[in-house]
Amino acid sequence: MKNSFILLLMIIAFSITSCKDNKKQEPKEEDTTQKEMVAAEKTEIKVVMEPKSETNTKGLITFTQEEGVVKMIGSFSGLQEGTHAIHLHEKADCTAADGTSSGGHWNPTFEQHGKWGDTSGYHKGDIGNFNADAQGNGEVAFKTNEWCIGCGDEKKDILGKAIIVHAGTDDFVTQPTGNAGGRISCGGIIQ
Repeated sequence: MKNSFILLLMIIAFSITSCKDNKKQEPKEEDTTQKEMVAAEKTEIKVVMEPKSETNTKGLITFTQEEGVVKMIGSFSGLQEGTHAIHLHEKADCTAADGTSSGGHWNPTFEQHGKWGDTSGYHKGDIGNFNADAQGNGEVAFKTNEWCIGCGDEKKDILGKAIIVHAGTDDFVTQPTGNAGGRISCGGIIQ
């Protein structure tokens, strides 16, 4: 009987110790809540677009990241009426008069140029086209979970890139630029 009692005490002690060990492995409620709050934080960057290539094309673009999705909303003035291409380029450098200091299209996955979402490939910077009215005003809206703002992932992070508005339309076929014409407005995506 004495041996049974000792055995019972040992089982109870082992059970208590096991429960404590399991509690150590589970994340604290505070840690989980903090991680969820960080993931849900909203990040916003405003980019002022400068005229390039002897044009008067300017504008403002707002990038907002929330819950893993980046939204881009832009408005422009000083455009020629018609359709214009808009792309992300490699460097947030708009110092050249023609915007060429921003480099080529941002293409960290080394795909062919194409229409966003095309199964045969597209650059991460291939946003597409937007229209300008007879007064030279245009707006663009775009969203994706393939970008991030400041996450450090070289295949997703748009910080340090430039946004370029082109004089012409992106045909989504011509390599590597879509035959979109000159760079008429440029803005660096920086914090």
